[in-house]
Amino acid sequence: MSDGTSPDPRPTDPADRTTEASSAAGSGTEPRVWAPAAQLVELHLPGRDGKRHAMEPEPGGWWRSPVSLAHGADYGFVLDGDDPRPDPRSAWQPEGVHGPSRVFDPTLHPWGDRAWAGRDVRGAVVYELHVGTFTPQGTLDAAVERLDHLVALGVDVVELMPVAAFPGVHGWGYDGVALYAVHEPYGGPAALQRFVDAAHQRGLGVCLDVVYNHLGPSGNYLHAFGPYFTDRHETPWGQAVNLDGDGSVEVRRFVVENALRWLRDFHVDALRLDAVHALVDDSPRHLLAELADAVDALAAEVGRPLSLVAESDLNDARMVTPTAQGGLGMTAQWADDVHHALHAFLTGEQHGYYVDFGSAEVLEKVLTRVFLHDGTYSTFRGEEWGAPVPAGTDGRRFVVFSQDHDQVGNRALGDRPSEHLDDVGLATAAALVLLSPFTPMLFMGEEWGARTRWQYFTDHAEPELVEAIQEGRRSEFAGHGWDAIYGGEPDVPDPQDPATVERSRLDWTEPERPEHARLLRWYTDLIALRRATPDVASGDLAATRVEHEEGRWFAVHRGDVVVVAALADDVTVPLDGEVLARFRDDARDAPGDGDGRSGAGLTFARRDVAVLRRSA
Repeated sequence: MSDGTSPDPRPTDPADRTTEASSAAGSGTEPRVWAPAAQLVELHLPGRDGKRHAMEPEPGGWWRSPVSLAHGADYGFVLDGDDPRPDPRSAWQPEGVHGPSRVFDPTLHPWGDRAWAGRDVRGAVVYELHVGTFTPQGTLDAAVERLDHLVALGVDVVELMPVAAFPGVHGWGYDGVALYAVHEPYGGPAALQRFVDAAHQRGLGVCLDVVYNHLGPSGNYLHAFGPYFTDRHETPWGQAVNLDGDGSVEVRRFVVENALRWLRDFHVDALRLDAVHALVDDSPRHLLAELADAVDALAAEVGRPLSLVAESDLNDARMVTPTAQGGLGMTAQWADDVHHALHAFLTGEQHGYYVDFGSAEVLEKVLTRVFLHDGTYSTFRGEEWGAPVPAGTDGRRFVVFSQDHDQVGNRALGDRPSEHLDDVGLATAAALVLLSPFTPMLFMGEEWGARTRWQYFTDHAEPELVEAIQEGRRSEFAGHGWDAIYGGEPDVPDPQDPATVERSRLDWTEPERPEHARLLRWYTDLIALRRATPDVASGDLAATRVEHEEGRWFAVHRGDVVVVAALADDVTVPLDGEVLARFRDDARDAPGDGDGRSGAGLTFARRDVAVLRRSA
């Protein structure tokens, strides 16, 4: 519902409902809520008269307010005489997730992006950022001031980690509890509209990370309103969302309409769906397929592409197979195996889920076939896992990266690859990701080799919850093999310590320093090369070929373009051609010293990464 309050329960065409909502928002709105088990629901108006107004029952367990509220009015719902609760579909929680809801009229924003034609996420250069630590201020408006940096870098789509309201001020956002609201410390819903508008006016698309597989432990009042959760299934975070039991029709509607609202009322271009393997759904039609078709219908209505990107641990291309062909209809999905193969290959780490990764052969497989585990045995899981990617699948349907919020933040110390790789190693990772047949994604600060760590942080007020999180974080990393990486058992940062947040903020003075500026130029050049070279921009997996000599060199062919990484000193690679871009260890030797061509191919005096256009 475009005004952020609960929708009319009467079945209507989605387009008709949107029109009704938009007109109602401008003239006041009558809050509605689904509470099928309640005997009495009252509207609480703390900002108007402090009174409670009995709501009128509607079919299907819905309740309608007799009072019309304007933009900015505070309200809450009282179920059977209990304490006032926020609206499950509240768009605005100015006093936090435990406070009253506030009516938000999305039509008040004067959009300036009418020329924006949209951006399909497939093949785009995506940039993942966390609003709270991207800038010193930690707000959406402050992030706007850094958008020109992303434009100069060559980014196509900015991906915001979750902005749904969560407890306290600081957090990753994956413990959100007011899924229709925008976290007030980030600036609230109006700030998100300003951010998207500013991005579009600079030619940048916006992808929003959304979490539908669970809610956080503090401020989650959905259970008081209806059967939003079920004991029939389990997730790593506790009770599963009720997608296939009694009452699930309205729960599914809650999810689908939430997604459509971000895309429609906030002009967002894509949604990244967190851990969809935890959306357990035994109904005849999976929620994801229902969502995909609804988003396709909205895209046709608004006249611009809208994308859904799934984070999935299943290694199954059915995720990105169209619904008409029996798939789940996602536009793209994350491919963690590519990250694992690249990280283990460059760092040598093979603890935990890296155990099956690390060799040149494994890296070759994922760069040409996406998944390492495609029906093969996974040592970490202790079973066969995944399925092969069908021939002809567009590689751009898979989002790949050398680092992201999970792979950095879920390390014991939140250390980035820049702590373990030199600049040549970082440059090699960048080239293999940005010039791959996939959709590449960068994590904020990666482009200049940021040395700031990115750690796990929370801001809960409940002592018992705080203690459980602190102990859980320590026990998670105990005896996990980190001593081999850190030279001893790590001192895991306290998520509740404000210093943990401060350490995680980007240092925007870094890209001005020569050593960081050099890597930033490399990233910028690679993105420009990707954009200008059809062979590189292609998602044709069949046209991607890999050659390597273990421990000495590794080469990826993308048509006539080849990424060559010299992994040792004094290496001869049996290739020749025009050098389009190159990043070498200039600190060791004079530039070009000992490099050249021989009858056997291109010679490298030291570790180096180059992009060639092969000779005819």
